[in-house]
Amino acid sequence: MIKHALSVTRAQNFAEWYQTVIAEADLAEESGVRGCMVMLPWGYGIWERIQRLLDDRIRALGYDNTYFPLFIPLSYFEKEAEHVEGFAKEMAVVTHHRLIPDGKGGLMPDPAAKLEEPLIVRPTSETVIGAGFARWIQSWRDLPVQINQWANIVRWEMRTRMFLRTAEFLWQEGHAAYASAEQAKAETAKALELYRSFAEDCVAMPVIAGEKPENERFPGAVETWSIEAMMQDGKALQAGTSHFLGTHFAEAQNIRFQNDAGVFEPANTISWGMSTRMVGGLIMTHGDDDGLRVPPQIAPWQIVIVPMLRDNDEDAALIDYCQGIRDELVKQSAFGEPLRVLLDLKATKAATKRWGWIKKGAPIVIEVGGRDMAGGNVSLIRRDALYREDGKLDSAVVAKGDCVAQAAALLAEIQHGLYTQAKMRLDGNIATDVTDMDGLKAFFADSVEKPGWVLAQWSKPTGAALDEVEAQLKALKLTLRNTPRDAAPADGACIFTGAPAVERVLIARAY
Repeated sequence: MIKHALSVTRAQNFAEWYQTVIAEADLAEESGVRGCMVMLPWGYGIWERIQRLLDDRIRALGYDNTYFPLFIPLSYFEKEAEHVEGFAKEMAVVTHHRLIPDGKGGLMPDPAAKLEEPLIVRPTSETVIGAGFARWIQSWRDLPVQINQWANIVRWEMRTRMFLRTAEFLWQEGHAAYASAEQAKAETAKALELYRSFAEDCVAMPVIAGEKPENERFPGAVETWSIEAMMQDGKALQAGTSHFLGTHFAEAQNIRFQNDAGVFEPANTISWGMSTRMVGGLIMTHGDDDGLRVPPQIAPWQIVIVPMLRDNDEDAALIDYCQGIRDELVKQSAFGEPLRVLLDLKATKAATKRWGWIKKGAPIVIEVGGRDMAGGNVSLIRRDALYREDGKLDSAVVAKGDCVAQAAALLAEIQHGLYTQAKMRLDGNIATDVTDMDGLKAFFADSVEKPGWVLAQWSKPTGAALDEVEAQLKALKLTLRNTPRDAAPADGACIFTGAPAVERVLIARAY
Protein backbone atom coordinates (compact mmCIF):
# COMPACT_ATOMS: atom_id res chain seq x y z
CA MET A 1 0.00 0.00 0.00
CA ILE A 2 1.35 3.40 -1.02
CA LYS A 3 1.89 5.94 1.74
CA HIS A 4 1.31 9.29 0.07
CA ALA A 5 2.98 12.55 1.00
CA LEU A 6 -0.23 14.46 1.76
CA SER A 7 -2.34 13.98 4.87
CA VAL A 8 -5.61 14.02 2.91
CA THR A 9 -6.43 12.46 -0.46
CA ARG A 10 -8.60 13.73 -3.28
CA ALA A 11 -11.09 10.95 -2.67
CA GLN A 12 -11.40 11.74 1.03
CA ASN A 13 -12.06 15.47 0.74
CA PHE A 14 -11.29 17.27 -2.51
CA ALA A 15 -11.69 20.79 -1.09
CA GLU A 16 -9.38 20.06 1.86
CA TRP A 17 -6.93 18.30 -0.48
CA TYR A 18 -6.79 21.45 -2.63
CA GLN A 19 -5.89 23.65 0.33
CA THR A 20 -3.35 21.07 1.52
CA VAL A 21 -1.58 21.07 -1.85
CA ILE A 22 -1.31 24.87 -1.73
CA ALA A 23 0.26 24.70 1.73
CA GLU A 24 2.53 21.68 1.20
CA ALA A 25 3.73 22.85 -2.23
CA ASP A 26 4.54 26.31 -0.82
CA LEU A 27 2.34 28.06 -3.37
CA ALA A 28 0.66 30.67 -1.18
CA GLU A 29 -0.38 31.54 2.35
CA GLU A 30 -2.93 33.71 4.12
CA SER A 31 -2.05 37.40 4.18
CA GLY A 32 -3.96 38.69 7.20
CA VAL A 33 -6.48 40.42 4.92
CA ARG A 34 -9.67 38.49 4.25
CA GLY A 35 -9.68 37.01 0.77
CA CYS A 36 -6.10 38.05 -0.06
CA MET A 37 -3.06 35.80 -0.28
CA VAL A 38 0.72 35.98 -0.25
CA MET A 39 2.03 34.19 -3.34
CA LEU A 40 5.19 32.36 -2.30
CA PRO A 41 8.18 32.00 -4.68
CA TRP A 42 7.14 28.65 -6.17
CA GLY A 43 3.54 29.77 -6.70
CA TYR A 44 4.57 33.14 -8.06
CA GLY A 45 7.23 31.45 -10.18
CA ILE A 46 4.49 29.41 -11.89
CA TRP A 47 2.54 32.64 -12.50
CA GLU A 48 5.68 34.27 -13.92
CA ARG A 49 6.05 31.38 -16.37
CA ILE A 50 2.38 31.72 -17.36
CA GLN A 51 2.90 35.46 -17.76
CA ARG A 52 6.05 35.05 -19.83
CA LEU A 53 4.61 32.51 -22.26
CA LEU A 54 1.24 34.24 -22.56
CA ASP A 55 2.82 37.67 -23.06
CA ASP A 56 4.80 36.39 -26.04
CA ARG A 57 1.57 35.19 -27.64
CA ILE A 58 -0.23 38.44 -26.88
CA ARG A 59 2.51 40.47 -28.52
CA ALA A 60 2.35 38.15 -31.54
CA LEU A 61 -1.30 39.23 -31.97
CA GLY A 62 -0.11 42.82 -32.35
CA TYR A 63 -0.80 44.11 -28.84
CA ASP A 64 1.42 46.54 -26.92
CA ASN A 65 1.71 46.47 -23.14
CA THR A 66 0.65 49.50 -21.16
CA TYR A 67 -0.51 50.37 -17.64
CA PHE A 68 -3.53 52.28 -16.33
CA PRO A 69 -4.15 53.50 -12.76
CA LEU A 70 -5.43 51.27 -9.98
CA PHE A 71 -8.01 53.93 -9.02
CA ILE A 72 -10.91 54.73 -11.35
CA PRO A 73 -13.33 57.67 -10.82
CA LEU A 74 -16.86 56.58 -9.94
CA SER A 75 -18.22 58.74 -12.78
CA TYR A 76 -16.48 56.50 -15.32
CA PHE A 77 -18.59 53.55 -14.22
CA GLU A 78 -21.80 55.55 -14.14
CA LYS A 79 -21.61 56.07 -17.91
CA GLU A 80 -22.30 52.39 -18.59
CA ALA A 81 -25.28 51.34 -16.44
CA GLU A 82 -25.27 47.60 -17.22
CA HIS A 83 -21.54 47.37 -16.53
CA VAL A 84 -21.68 49.12 -13.16
CA GLU A 85 -24.70 47.06 -12.12
CA GLY A 86 -22.77 43.87 -12.84
CA PHE A 87 -19.87 44.86 -10.59
CA ALA A 88 -21.55 47.12 -8.02
CA LYS A 89 -21.71 44.51 -5.26
CA GLU A 90 -17.99 43.72 -5.60
CA MET A 91 -16.49 47.21 -5.73
CA ALA A 92 -14.05 48.52 -3.14
CA VAL A 93 -14.40 52.29 -2.78
CA VAL A 94 -11.88 54.92 -1.61
CA THR A 95 -13.59 57.93 -0.02
CA HIS A 96 -10.84 59.65 2.06
CA HIS A 97 -7.16 60.43 1.59
CA ARG A 98 -5.96 60.90 5.18
CA LEU A 99 -6.20 59.30 8.64
CA ILE A 100 -6.22 61.05 12.01
CA PRO A 101 -6.21 59.79 15.63
CA ASP A 102 -9.68 58.76 16.79
CA GLY A 103 -9.05 59.76 20.42
CA LYS A 104 -9.20 56.13 21.55
CA GLY A 105 -5.71 55.07 20.59
CA GLY A 106 -6.63 54.19 17.02
CA LEU A 107 -7.07 55.90 13.65
CA MET A 108 -10.05 57.10 11.63
CA PRO A 109 -10.63 58.79 8.25
CA ASP A 110 -10.26 62.54 8.50
CA PRO A 111 -13.68 64.08 7.76
CA ALA A 112 -11.86 67.04 6.22
CA ALA A 113 -10.04 64.73 3.80
CA LYS A 114 -13.10 63.35 2.04
CA LEU A 115 -12.60 63.02 -1.70
CA GLU A 116 -14.75 65.15 -3.99
CA GLU A 117 -15.43 62.04 -6.06
CA PRO A 118 -15.08 58.49 -4.74
CA LEU A 119 -12.49 56.29 -6.43
CA ILE A 120 -13.15 52.65 -7.32
CA VAL A 121 -10.30 50.20 -6.80
CA ARG A 122 -9.97 48.59 -10.24
CA PRO A 123 -12.43 45.65 -10.69
CA THR A 124 -11.69 45.65 -14.46
CA SER A 125 -10.51 48.41 -16.77
CA GLU A 126 -13.02 48.82 -19.60
CA THR A 127 -14.14 52.22 -18.31
CA VAL A 128 -10.75 53.83 -17.70
CA ILE A 129 -9.20 52.37 -20.85
CA GLY A 130 -12.28 53.45 -22.79
CA ALA A 131 -11.61 57.02 -21.65
CA GLY A 132 -8.11 56.65 -23.06
CA PHE A 133 -9.46 55.33 -26.35
CA ALA A 134 -11.77 58.36 -26.59
CA ARG A 135 -8.71 60.62 -26.38
CA TRP A 136 -6.56 58.63 -28.78
CA ILE A 137 -9.06 57.77 -31.52
CA GLN A 138 -10.20 60.52 -33.86
CA SER A 139 -9.93 59.08 -37.38
CA TRP A 140 -10.19 55.71 -39.08
CA ARG A 141 -6.43 56.03 -39.52
CA ASP A 142 -6.02 55.67 -35.73
CA LEU A 143 -7.57 52.20 -35.80
CA PRO A 144 -7.12 49.55 -34.71
CA VAL A 145 -5.87 50.24 -31.19
CA GLN A 146 -4.71 47.08 -29.38
CA ILE A 147 -3.27 47.21 -25.87
CA ASN A 148 -2.68 44.77 -23.03
CA GLN A 149 -2.23 45.36 -19.32
CA TRP A 150 -0.76 43.12 -16.61
CA ALA A 151 -2.30 44.29 -13.36
CA ASN A 152 -3.92 43.48 -10.04
CA ILE A 153 -7.71 43.48 -9.69
CA VAL A 154 -9.93 43.90 -6.62
CA ARG A 155 -13.42 42.38 -6.37
CA TRP A 156 -14.91 42.06 -2.92
CA GLU A 157 -15.90 38.40 -3.01
CA MET A 158 -18.13 36.97 -0.29
CA ARG A 159 -16.72 33.42 -0.47
CA THR A 160 -13.02 33.23 -1.19
CA ARG A 161 -10.63 30.41 -2.04
CA MET A 162 -6.94 30.78 -2.86
CA PHE A 163 -6.23 31.25 -6.57
CA LEU A 164 -9.83 30.48 -7.54
CA ARG A 165 -11.72 33.42 -6.06
CA THR A 166 -9.80 36.05 -4.12
CA ALA A 167 -10.54 39.67 -3.28
CA GLU A 168 -7.32 40.65 -5.04
CA PHE A 169 -5.88 38.71 -7.95
CA LEU A 170 -3.43 39.19 -10.79
CA TRP A 171 -4.31 39.04 -14.47
CA GLN A 172 -3.79 40.34 -17.96
CA GLU A 173 -6.53 42.22 -19.76
CA GLY A 174 -6.46 42.90 -23.47
CA HIS A 175 -8.46 45.83 -24.85
CA ALA A 176 -8.91 46.85 -28.47
CA ALA A 177 -10.99 49.09 -30.74
CA TYR A 178 -11.86 48.49 -34.39
CA ALA A 179 -13.78 50.21 -37.15
CA SER A 180 -16.21 47.36 -37.88
CA ALA A 181 -18.15 44.81 -35.86
CA GLU A 182 -16.93 42.07 -38.19
CA GLN A 183 -13.27 42.81 -37.44
CA ALA A 184 -13.97 43.12 -33.70
CA LYS A 185 -15.72 39.74 -33.66
CA ALA A 186 -12.86 38.17 -35.58
CA GLU A 187 -10.35 39.53 -33.07
CA THR A 188 -12.52 38.31 -30.17
CA ALA A 189 -12.25 34.83 -31.70
CA LYS A 190 -8.47 35.18 -32.04
CA ALA A 191 -8.14 35.99 -28.34
CA LEU A 192 -10.27 32.98 -27.44
CA GLU A 193 -8.12 30.75 -29.63
CA LEU A 194 -4.99 32.19 -28.00
CA TYR A 195 -6.35 31.12 -24.61
CA ARG A 196 -7.36 27.67 -25.85
CA SER A 197 -3.97 26.93 -27.37
CA PHE A 198 -2.10 28.37 -24.38
CA ALA A 199 -4.11 26.31 -21.86
CA GLU A 200 -3.63 23.10 -23.83
CA ASP A 201 -0.09 23.56 -25.15
CA CYS A 202 1.55 25.17 -22.11
CA VAL A 203 -0.57 24.27 -19.06
CA ALA A 204 -1.47 20.82 -20.49
CA MET A 205 -5.08 21.62 -19.55
CA PRO A 206 -7.66 20.53 -22.13
CA VAL A 207 -10.53 22.98 -22.48
CA ILE A 208 -13.74 23.50 -24.40
CA ALA A 209 -14.10 26.85 -26.12
CA GLY A 210 -17.52 28.32 -26.77
CA GLU A 211 -19.95 31.18 -26.31
CA LYS A 212 -21.49 31.96 -22.93
CA PRO A 213 -25.30 32.02 -22.77
CA GLU A 214 -26.96 35.41 -22.41
CA ASN A 215 -27.31 35.16 -18.62
CA GLU A 216 -23.58 34.45 -18.21
CA ARG A 217 -22.24 37.33 -20.29
CA PHE A 218 -19.75 39.89 -19.02
CA PRO A 219 -21.72 42.99 -17.89
CA GLY A 220 -22.22 45.24 -20.91
CA ALA A 221 -20.99 42.72 -23.50
CA VAL A 222 -22.81 41.70 -26.67
CA GLU A 223 -21.08 38.31 -26.69
CA THR A 224 -18.88 36.55 -24.15
CA TRP A 225 -16.76 33.54 -25.06
CA SER A 226 -14.90 31.28 -22.64
CA ILE A 227 -12.63 28.29 -22.25
CA GLU A 228 -13.96 25.77 -19.73
CA ALA A 229 -11.74 23.17 -18.05
CA MET A 230 -12.82 20.07 -16.12
CA MET A 231 -11.27 19.63 -12.70
CA GLN A 232 -10.65 16.19 -11.17
CA ASP A 233 -13.82 16.44 -9.08
CA GLY A 234 -15.86 16.94 -12.23
CA LYS A 235 -16.54 20.63 -11.68
CA ALA A 236 -15.99 23.23 -14.39
CA LEU A 237 -13.52 26.09 -14.16
CA GLN A 238 -13.83 29.12 -16.41
CA ALA A 239 -10.17 29.64 -17.28
CA GLY A 240 -10.31 32.61 -19.65
CA THR A 241 -12.87 34.88 -21.33
CA SER A 242 -13.06 37.02 -24.45
CA HIS A 243 -15.79 39.65 -24.90
CA PHE A 244 -17.22 41.37 -27.97
CA LEU A 245 -18.51 44.65 -26.54
CA GLY A 246 -19.99 46.05 -29.75
CA THR A 247 -20.48 49.81 -29.55
CA HIS A 248 -21.98 49.83 -26.02
CA PHE A 249 -18.89 51.18 -24.27
CA ALA A 250 -17.94 53.35 -27.24
CA GLU A 251 -21.30 55.11 -27.22
CA ALA A 252 -21.19 55.57 -23.44
CA GLN A 253 -17.64 56.93 -23.50
CA ASN A 254 -17.68 58.77 -26.84
CA ILE A 255 -15.13 56.52 -28.52
CA ARG A 256 -15.79 57.53 -32.10
CA PHE A 257 -13.86 58.02 -35.30
CA GLN A 258 -14.32 59.82 -38.58
CA ASN A 259 -14.52 57.25 -41.36
CA ASP A 260 -13.03 57.67 -44.83
CA ALA A 261 -16.30 59.25 -45.99
CA GLY A 262 -16.01 61.93 -43.30
CA VAL A 263 -18.83 60.55 -41.14
CA PHE A 264 -18.38 60.00 -37.40
CA GLU A 265 -19.30 56.57 -36.03
CA PRO A 266 -18.68 54.67 -32.78
CA ALA A 267 -15.82 52.16 -32.60
CA ASN A 268 -16.40 48.50 -31.86
CA THR A 269 -14.45 47.37 -28.79
CA ILE A 270 -13.39 44.05 -27.28
CA SER A 271 -11.75 42.92 -24.05
CA TRP A 272 -10.35 39.63 -22.80
CA GLY A 273 -8.62 38.35 -19.67
CA MET A 274 -6.87 35.45 -17.93
CA SER A 275 -5.89 35.48 -14.25
CA THR A 276 -4.08 33.68 -11.43
CA ARG A 277 -7.16 31.45 -11.38
CA MET A 278 -5.18 29.44 -13.94
CA VAL A 279 -2.85 28.35 -11.11
CA GLY A 280 -5.85 26.97 -9.24
CA GLY A 281 -6.90 25.16 -12.40
CA LEU A 282 -3.41 23.70 -12.72
CA ILE A 283 -3.59 22.32 -9.16
CA MET A 284 -6.98 20.67 -9.67
CA THR A 285 -6.15 19.36 -13.15
CA HIS A 286 -2.75 17.81 -12.46
CA GLY A 287 -2.33 17.45 -8.69
CA ASP A 288 -2.31 14.03 -7.02
CA ASP A 289 -2.18 12.63 -3.51
CA ASP A 290 1.52 13.51 -3.22
CA GLY A 291 1.04 17.18 -4.10
CA LEU A 292 1.31 19.21 -7.27
CA ARG A 293 2.51 18.07 -10.68
CA VAL A 294 3.65 21.02 -12.78
CA PRO A 295 3.78 20.67 -16.58
CA PRO A 296 7.41 21.24 -17.66
CA GLN A 297 6.56 24.24 -19.87
CA ILE A 298 5.43 26.30 -16.89
CA ALA A 299 7.60 24.80 -14.12
CA PRO A 300 9.95 27.44 -12.64
CA TRP A 301 12.54 24.66 -12.29
CA GLN A 302 12.12 21.75 -14.69
CA ILE A 303 14.88 19.64 -13.13
CA VAL A 304 16.07 19.77 -9.52
CA ILE A 305 19.35 18.11 -8.56
CA VAL A 306 19.57 16.95 -4.94
CA PRO A 307 23.05 15.85 -3.76
CA MET A 308 22.84 13.43 -0.84
CA LEU A 309 25.33 15.22 1.39
CA ARG A 310 26.72 13.40 4.42
CA ASP A 311 28.66 16.23 6.06
CA ASN A 312 31.96 14.48 5.35
CA ASP A 313 35.00 14.77 3.09
CA GLU A 314 33.08 13.38 0.12
CA ASP A 315 30.62 16.31 0.01
CA ALA A 316 32.84 18.70 -1.95
CA ALA A 317 33.44 16.14 -4.70
CA LEU A 318 29.73 15.28 -4.79
CA ILE A 319 28.79 18.94 -5.18
CA ASP A 320 31.31 19.32 -8.01
CA TYR A 321 29.87 16.23 -9.70
CA CYS A 322 26.34 17.63 -9.43
CA GLN A 323 27.47 21.06 -10.64
CA GLY A 324 28.94 19.38 -13.70
CA ILE A 325 25.62 17.68 -14.42
CA ARG A 326 23.80 20.99 -14.07
CA ASP A 327 26.27 22.76 -16.37
CA GLU A 328 25.65 20.13 -19.06
CA LEU A 329 21.87 20.15 -18.64
CA VAL A 330 21.50 23.93 -19.03
CA LYS A 331 23.16 23.64 -22.44
CA GLN A 332 20.15 21.59 -23.57
CA SER A 333 16.85 23.07 -24.74
CA ALA A 334 13.22 22.02 -24.45
CA PHE A 335 10.15 23.80 -25.83
CA GLY A 336 12.45 26.35 -27.48
CA GLU A 337 14.16 27.47 -24.24
CA PRO A 338 17.26 26.39 -22.27
CA LEU A 339 16.48 23.88 -19.54
CA ARG A 340 15.76 25.41 -16.14
CA VAL A 341 17.85 23.42 -13.64
CA LEU A 342 18.34 24.00 -9.91
CA LEU A 343 21.12 22.50 -7.81
CA ASP A 344 19.58 22.39 -4.34
CA LEU A 345 22.38 22.89 -1.79
CA LYS A 346 20.22 23.82 1.18
CA ALA A 347 21.40 22.42 4.49
CA THR A 348 18.48 20.01 4.73
CA LYS A 349 18.32 16.24 4.71
CA ALA A 350 18.25 14.83 1.18
CA ALA A 351 15.01 12.90 1.83
CA THR A 352 13.32 16.06 3.09
CA LYS A 353 14.40 17.97 -0.01
CA ARG A 354 13.33 15.11 -2.28
CA TRP A 355 9.80 15.02 -0.89
CA GLY A 356 9.66 18.79 -0.77
CA TRP A 357 10.25 18.96 -4.53
CA ILE A 358 7.86 16.08 -5.16
CA LYS A 359 5.13 17.99 -3.34
CA LYS A 360 5.98 21.16 -5.31
CA GLY A 361 5.67 19.14 -8.50
CA ALA A 362 9.09 19.66 -10.09
CA PRO A 363 8.87 17.50 -13.26
CA ILE A 364 12.20 15.70 -12.69
CA VAL A 365 14.12 15.23 -9.44
CA ILE A 366 17.69 13.92 -9.74
CA GLU A 367 19.26 12.49 -6.59
CA VAL A 368 22.99 11.86 -6.47
CA GLY A 369 24.78 9.95 -3.73
CA GLY A 370 28.33 8.72 -3.34
CA ARG A 371 27.55 5.40 -5.01
CA ASP A 372 25.95 7.19 -7.99
CA MET A 373 29.02 9.42 -8.35
CA ALA A 374 31.38 6.46 -8.19
CA GLY A 375 29.50 4.72 -11.00
CA GLY A 376 29.04 7.82 -13.14
CA ASN A 377 25.28 7.64 -12.59
CA VAL A 378 22.31 9.54 -11.14
CA SER A 379 19.02 8.42 -9.57
CA LEU A 380 16.13 9.93 -11.53
CA ILE A 381 12.55 10.44 -10.29
CA ARG A 382 9.76 11.39 -12.70
CA ARG A 383 7.02 13.37 -10.99
CA ASP A 384 4.39 12.06 -13.41
CA ALA A 385 5.24 8.40 -12.70
CA LEU A 386 6.22 8.36 -9.06
CA TYR A 387 5.75 4.73 -8.01
CA ARG A 388 6.68 1.27 -9.23
CA GLU A 389 4.11 -1.50 -9.46
CA ASP A 390 5.10 -2.67 -5.97
CA GLY A 391 4.18 0.73 -4.54
CA LYS A 392 7.74 1.88 -3.87
CA LEU A 393 9.19 5.15 -5.12
CA ASP A 394 10.50 4.69 -8.66
CA SER A 395 14.05 6.07 -8.53
CA ALA A 396 15.76 4.82 -11.68
CA VAL A 397 19.56 4.63 -11.85
CA VAL A 398 20.64 6.26 -15.12
CA ALA A 399 24.09 6.92 -16.56
CA LYS A 400 25.00 10.59 -16.21
CA GLY A 401 25.52 11.02 -19.96
CA ASP A 402 22.20 9.39 -20.79
CA CYS A 403 20.41 11.58 -18.27
CA VAL A 404 21.78 14.73 -19.92
CA ALA A 405 21.12 13.49 -23.45
CA GLN A 406 17.55 12.36 -22.74
CA ALA A 407 16.39 15.19 -20.46
CA ALA A 408 14.67 17.35 -23.09
CA ALA A 409 12.81 14.41 -24.63
CA LEU A 410 11.76 13.23 -21.17
CA LEU A 411 10.33 16.65 -20.32
CA ALA A 412 8.37 16.66 -23.59
CA GLU A 413 7.05 13.18 -22.73
CA ILE A 414 5.94 14.36 -19.28
CA GLN A 415 4.20 17.42 -20.76
CA HIS A 416 2.34 15.27 -23.29
CA GLY A 417 1.46 12.64 -20.70
CA LEU A 418 -0.12 15.14 -18.32
CA TYR A 419 -2.23 16.56 -21.14
CA THR A 420 -3.29 13.11 -22.29
CA GLN A 421 -4.42 12.10 -18.79
CA ALA A 422 -6.49 15.26 -18.42
CA LYS A 423 -7.91 14.98 -21.94
CA MET A 424 -9.09 11.42 -21.29
CA ARG A 425 -10.80 12.60 -18.13
CA LEU A 426 -12.54 15.44 -19.96
CA ASP A 427 -13.69 13.34 -22.91
CA GLY A 428 -14.80 10.47 -20.69
CA ASN A 429 -16.99 12.53 -18.37
CA ILE A 430 -19.28 14.51 -20.66
CA ALA A 431 -22.70 12.91 -21.02
CA THR A 432 -24.54 13.49 -24.29
CA ASP A 433 -27.56 11.23 -23.67
CA VAL A 434 -29.41 13.35 -21.08
CA THR A 435 -32.65 14.52 -22.69
CA ASP A 436 -34.88 15.81 -19.88
CA MET A 437 -34.81 17.36 -16.41
CA ASP A 438 -35.24 14.02 -14.64
CA GLY A 439 -32.16 12.74 -16.41
CA LEU A 440 -30.26 15.89 -15.53
CA LYS A 441 -31.15 15.55 -11.86
CA ALA A 442 -30.14 11.89 -11.87
CA PHE A 443 -26.79 12.61 -13.49
CA PHE A 444 -25.84 15.20 -10.88
CA ALA A 445 -27.27 13.29 -7.91
CA ASP A 446 -24.94 12.87 -4.95
CA SER A 447 -24.64 9.15 -5.66
CA VAL A 448 -23.20 9.60 -9.15
CA GLU A 449 -19.89 7.74 -9.35
CA LYS A 450 -18.33 9.70 -12.21
CA PRO A 451 -19.04 13.41 -11.80
CA GLY A 452 -18.74 15.48 -14.94
CA TRP A 453 -20.75 17.59 -17.35
CA VAL A 454 -23.81 17.27 -19.52
CA LEU A 455 -23.88 18.46 -23.13
CA ALA A 456 -27.56 19.09 -23.78
CA GLN A 457 -29.87 20.32 -26.51
CA TRP A 458 -30.58 24.04 -26.05
CA SER A 459 -33.23 26.27 -27.61
CA LYS A 460 -31.50 29.50 -26.50
CA PRO A 461 -34.44 30.94 -24.53
CA THR A 462 -34.50 34.60 -23.51
CA GLY A 463 -36.38 36.81 -21.06
CA ALA A 464 -38.73 35.08 -18.63
CA ALA A 465 -38.02 31.66 -20.15
CA LEU A 466 -34.31 32.08 -19.46
CA ASP A 467 -35.08 33.27 -15.93
CA GLU A 468 -37.02 30.04 -15.36
CA VAL A 469 -34.07 27.98 -16.61
CA GLU A 470 -31.76 29.84 -14.22
CA ALA A 471 -34.08 29.11 -11.31
CA GLN A 472 -34.16 25.39 -12.14
CA LEU A 473 -30.39 25.25 -12.41
CA LYS A 474 -29.85 27.22 -9.20
CA ALA A 475 -32.00 24.72 -7.30
CA LEU A 476 -29.67 21.97 -8.51
CA LYS A 477 -26.52 24.08 -7.91
CA LEU A 478 -25.76 23.91 -11.63
CA THR A 479 -24.75 26.51 -14.22
CA LEU A 480 -24.68 26.85 -17.98
CA ARG A 481 -21.01 26.94 -19.02
CA ASN A 482 -20.86 27.61 -22.78
CA THR A 483 -22.13 26.44 -26.15
CA PRO A 484 -19.08 24.66 -27.61
CA ARG A 485 -18.01 26.08 -30.94
CA ASP A 486 -17.18 22.61 -32.28
CA ALA A 487 -20.25 20.76 -30.96
CA ALA A 488 -22.41 18.69 -33.27
CA PRO A 489 -25.47 20.52 -34.65
CA ALA A 490 -28.61 20.41 -32.53
CA ASP A 491 -31.08 17.74 -33.61
CA GLY A 492 -33.65 17.41 -30.85
CA ALA A 493 -35.74 19.19 -28.24
CA CYS A 494 -34.36 21.58 -25.62
CA ILE A 495 -33.79 19.86 -22.29
CA PHE A 496 -35.42 22.80 -20.48
CA THR A 497 -38.18 24.17 -22.72
CA GLY A 498 -39.05 21.27 -24.98
CA ALA A 499 -38.81 23.63 -27.95
CA PRO A 500 -36.67 22.68 -30.98
CA ALA A 501 -33.01 23.09 -30.05
CA VAL A 502 -30.74 25.44 -32.03
CA GLU A 503 -27.42 24.49 -30.42
CA ARG A 504 -25.90 22.45 -27.60
CA VAL A 505 -24.91 23.78 -24.17
CA LEU A 506 -22.64 22.47 -21.41
CA ILE A 507 -24.18 22.14 -17.95
CA ALA A 508 -22.01 21.63 -14.87
CA ARG A 509 -21.29 22.38 -11.27
CA ALA A 510 -18.60 24.99 -11.27
CA TYR A 511 -16.03 26.92 -9.29
